[in-house]
Amino acid sequence: MKKCIINAKIIDGTGAKAFLGSILIDGDRIVAVGDFSAQADEIIDAKGLCAAPGFIDTHSHSDLEALLHPESLPKIMQGITTEFLGQDGISLAPLPEAYVVPWRKNLAGLDGDSEVLDWNYQTTDGYLQRLSAARPAIHECYLAPHGNVRMEAMGLDARMATSAEIERMKSVLRRELDAGAFGLSTGLIYMPCAYAATEELIELCKVVAEYDGRFVIHQRSEADTVVTSMQEVLRIGRESGVKIHFSHFKVCGKKNWRFIDSMIKLLDEARAEGIQVTFDQYPYTAGSTMLGVVLPPWAHDGGTNKLLERLQDSACRKRMIHDIETGIPGWDNFIDFAGADHIYITSVKTGKNQAAVGKSLTEMAAMRHQPLFEALFDLLYEETNAVGMVDFYGTEEHVKLFMQRPEMNVCTDGLLSGKPHPRVYGSFPRVLGKYVREERTISLEEAVYKMTKRAALSMGLMQRGEIREGYFADLVVFDANTIRDQGTFVDPIQYPIGIRHVFVDGVQMVKDGQYNAGKQRVGNVLRKHK
Repeated sequence: MKKCIINAKIIDGTGAKAFLGSILIDGDRIVAVGDFSAQADEIIDAKGLCAAPGFIDTHSHSDLEALLHPESLPKIMQGITTEFLGQDGISLAPLPEAYVVPWRKNLAGLDGDSEVLDWNYQTTDGYLQRLSAARPAIHECYLAPHGNVRMEAMGLDARMATSAEIERMKSVLRRELDAGAFGLSTGLIYMPCAYAATEELIELCKVVAEYDGRFVIHQRSEADTVVTSMQEVLRIGRESGVKIHFSHFKVCGKKNWRFIDSMIKLLDEARAEGIQVTFDQYPYTAGSTMLGVVLPPWAHDGGTNKLLERLQDSACRKRMIHDIETGIPGWDNFIDFAGADHIYITSVKTGKNQAAVGKSLTEMAAMRHQPLFEALFDLLYEETNAVGMVDFYGTEEHVKLFMQRPEMNVCTDGLLSGKPHPRVYGSFPRVLGKYVREERTISLEEAVYKMTKRAALSMGLMQRGEIREGYFADLVVFDANTIRDQGTFVDPIQYPIGIRHVFVDGVQMVKDGQYNAGKQRVGNVLRKHK
């Protein structure tokens, strides 16, 4: 069945100047682009609207949600047609049967938990088969998570890996890359990833480089030691030959804004040296993750069950308080750089603490009539560490500065539980509305490039991210004059306005601004192969 989008302002994803024309779709492919009239079974008149490639979300936490709610409404309603799962080094696979129970607890604050899901899939291939069977509405890509690989090879202990354990990790990683993972992710503030030495990461990245994969990294510090942290990441790229992609690039805390010039200098030096470096960014001054990261790394040694034991131990609580108040060299101390007044709870697992959702840590403690740290520890214990949070750390000037960098592409990085960060629903329309139309930070063509082809190049994704003959027909049609995000931190669960039509492999999944529920979901699990 042929479809033709006519009278569109075509922004092809390359960064080239927009032009008026038509796009002919036959099946799942674009077969013609330009100034023509064609016979088609269906005509979509896009007069006054822009047509762009489907947006690509390079940092998503839909790993569990894509199984439970494969329609992916928070993503497809903002024009996203492809997303990358397996982020921050901790995700759903690989997951040996012996670790299912402790790993679910470790993962819950980031990706959620489910009693409905059968967790016995074991490997990335097993997980991706489950994902494919769920028939997602958008395309799903996967990164092999370092923490899962490390867990399978050596457990959850807080120690350096031996040479033999690194070899086991490399073997597990090869299996996951052979299954189609696009690379390796790590999150060096999350357990057990944080326990890895630089040398461990270099050895693993040598394997990733063999597959022409990406090393996608939440670096060890985005705060006090961000410069040293970047130097570590660039060393990994230099010594392994891997292509580096920094997750959610930023610097946290007013006292650390002085490092921005040095961070930019390191990016320039890496480019001059020939190290391939890219990064993604969400267009907000606040981040979101699991609340457990506010605790010092040693508290997580051995996994969530050990953490819960320590949260009950008065001596361990005193030590945690001391470390949070005085700091640990190299550790990103969220309470220090953001402040308890600027960290807000977004989700909990049980009904007991639902009243805490939307409250700052300070407000939550007052509500519980407890001192701050006692309230924090009790909440994490009662919720078995399954608590999400938002933290405010930056400025609009820094968002704009990093957005203008050539390495940058757009992402959501949104946790989907509870009262989420508004980026889950609005990252891409926010760029087009706020930073293109209203503030003119970047041009419309450059913004679309950063949402499409730049993202595809960053992650090694083929035949998507561009309106081009022979490419897959992932497309979004939007009104550049009205598009914007609507979600706020107070009321985040709101779809954007201005997205008119979304096509996934040629199937119109959003029509006239409404999800086309009558259409069969045609998203694919995309696998990268060597």
